[in-house]
Amino acid sequence: MNHKPIEKLLPDRLKELWAPDTRRNVPPEDLWHEQQRLIGTYQAIWADALRLEGHADLKESLLSEISEYTGCEDLEQIERWCRGAVEAVKKEWYEKGTDATDRAAVERFYDRTEAYVFDLMWWHTLVDDPSPLAYVVAMRFAEQRGCTRYLDFGAGVGSAGIVFGHYGFDVTLADISANLLRFSTWRLRRRGLSASFLDLKTDRLPAARYDIVTAMDVWEHLVDPLATVDQIAEAITPGGFLFGRFAAEPDPNYPQHIVTDFEQLFKRLAARGFGEVWRDDWLWGHQAFQKT
Repeated sequence: MNHKPIEKLLPDRLKELWAPDTRRNVPPEDLWHEQQRLIGTYQAIWADALRLEGHADLKESLLSEISEYTGCEDLEQIERWCRGAVEAVKKEWYEKGTDATDRAAVERFYDRTEAYVFDLMWWHTLVDDPSPLAYVVAMRFAEQRGCTRYLDFGAGVGSAGIVFGHYGFDVTLADISANLLRFSTWRLRRRGLSASFLDLKTDRLPAARYDIVTAMDVWEHLVDPLATVDQIAEAITPGGFLFGRFAAEPDPNYPQHIVTDFEQLFKRLAARGFGEVWRDDWLWGHQAFQKT
C-alpha cells in the first residue's frame, strides 16, 4: 500500500482545538466557530457524495430518494415515517417475537424489516446526529494509508459504499438483510457506481481481499460477534485495517442492541493478530485495528 502523508483526522483536530493550552488563549466563540468549520469540511464530503443531481439539500435529496424507490410522492409523509422509525423498528422487533439468542430469528428480523430503511436514511441526513461522519473519518484514514479495496460489513442502506465509491474505492457491501441489500444495490446503480454485494446469510467473505473494512454500529446487533471477528479477520489482507465502533449501552428504544460487553471481542481481535493503531477519544469513540 502506498501511504500518503498523515494528516490529523477530525476527532484529533478537535481534541487539539479544545486542549487546555488552546482554551486559555482563544475565546470560546472562536473555538466554536473553528469546530463548526472543521466539521463542515467533513459534512461537505458526505453530502457531495450522497446528494442526487439536482438536489441542493442533503435531507431533501435523501427523502426524495426514498420517494423514488417506494413510489410514495408525499415527502412530508416520508419524513414522518423517518422520524418515527426508531419506534417502528422497535415495534417490528417485538411483533415478530424476536429471540435475541436465536441467530435464525435475528436474521429473519433484519431480512424482512421495512422500517430500517427509514431509520438509517434519516440518520444519514445528519439532522439529529452527525456521527455518520465517522465514515468520512474512516475514508480519510484509508486514503492516508493507501487502501483501495473496501468492505462495509453491516452495510445497511449503502451510504458508506456510496461515499467510498464516489471517492474511488473498490467497494463491497455486506449485510444479512435482503431488503437493505436491494435498496443499497438500487442506490449505487442509481448513481452509476459499481460495487459487489454479499448476503451474509448465504455468501462467504472472500479470503484476504480487503485492506480496509468498516463495521460501524454493527457489533451490538450480532448474536455471535466472536465468529464475526473470525470472518472479517480472514477477509482482511495482512497489514489491512478494521475500523469500527465497539460500544453500546442497554437502551429500551433499541431492543435489537443485544451485545453490550465487548471484552471478549477485543481479546479475539488480539488473538487474530489485530493491534489498535488509532482511537477517537474525543467525538464518537471509533477505533482502528491493523492486522499483522
